[in-house]
Order: sequence, then structure tokens, then C-alpha cells
Amino acid sequence: MSENIGNRVPLGHISAAYGMKGWVRIFSCTDPIEQILEYSPWILGGPSPGKNGSGFREIKVEKGRKHGRGIVALLTGMDNRDQAEALIGTEILVEREQFPELEKGEYYWHELQGLEVVNTSGEVFGKVDHLIGTGANDVLVVEPMADSLDDRTRLIPFVEDKVVREVDLGSLKIVVDWQAVY
Repeated sequence: MSENIGNRVPLGHISAAYGMKGWVRIFSCTDPIEQILEYSPWILGGPSPGKNGSGFREIKVEKGRKHGRGIVALLTGMDNRDQAEALIGTEILVEREQFPELEKGEYYWHELQGLEVVNTSGEVFGKVDHLIGTGANDVLVVEPMADSLDDRTRLIPFVEDKVVREVDLGSLKIVVDWQAVY
């Protein structure tokens, strides 16, 4: 998925048409996956918003439900399979203001993506590309950048106070107690 677009945060994308009456299958990045249905309106768009058209547009979810291991939804104005198929690949975004406020020390994944990761010795590892949920804890996937210590991709567990010492959203930096292994 793309990075944040202004105050818009990507939450998933339309992955397929479902049935003949305009329903779509949704790939959701929310946890739990059905949480995506709680946000309204959705903003459909991105660099390539479906097979037809470009730009962004707001749309409401008329109905939606968990279906197997995924989500299906009927969007306002959709009443046939051709309309649904035209949206395949379209990114689903919502305005950041729709998110509930978190307690101090809690972060949404999208807030951590793009932050520089430095260890307590001042060695720059790179930037957070994305996160992986493992069940036990989340893991930062840190990709190297131009001024990184080396060109290694690192997987760093997001364990506050033990590994993650500081998250500073203002300076766009995460300080970790993690040694560079050569």
C-alpha cells in the first residue's frame, strides 16, 4: 500500500468482485479485519484507482460483513458486477480524524512507517518500511537508507522499554536498544 496521502490513511483495497449484485471483496489491514467497516465514508483512490478513472472519491458502505477469512461489502451506488470489477485494485483510505485517540505510548502502525530507526549508540539502521504482527509482539521491518550503517534489512521487535526505548513522532525517530551485528 502507498504511504499516507495528507491526512488520509490507507486501510485496505478492493481485491475482487463478489457475486452479481455489486458486492466487492475487501483486503483489510485493520485489526480485527472487520473494523474497516466501522469507518465511513471511505475514500477510494490512489495512483491507479481501479480499472476506470483516476483521483479520489468518497463512498459509503451500505452493507458489509465478515465472509470466511475476508470481508465483503456493498458500496453506495453499486448494483452490478461490472461496477464492482471496475474497482478491483482500488485503495481504501479514511481521514485520520476518524481514528480513535490512543493512550500515551500507543501508536497506529501508519504513524511508525517512515520513521528513522537509530540504536542507543547512535547508529542509523534505516527507516520503518512496514510492520508485521506476530501475535507475541509487532515487528518493525527496517529498510536501509542512504545514511544507514549498512545495507541490511532488520527485523526489530516492537517491545517497549526493552527494545524500543523512545518513539518521537515529532522528530520522526525511533530509538532502539538493538546492536548492529556484523
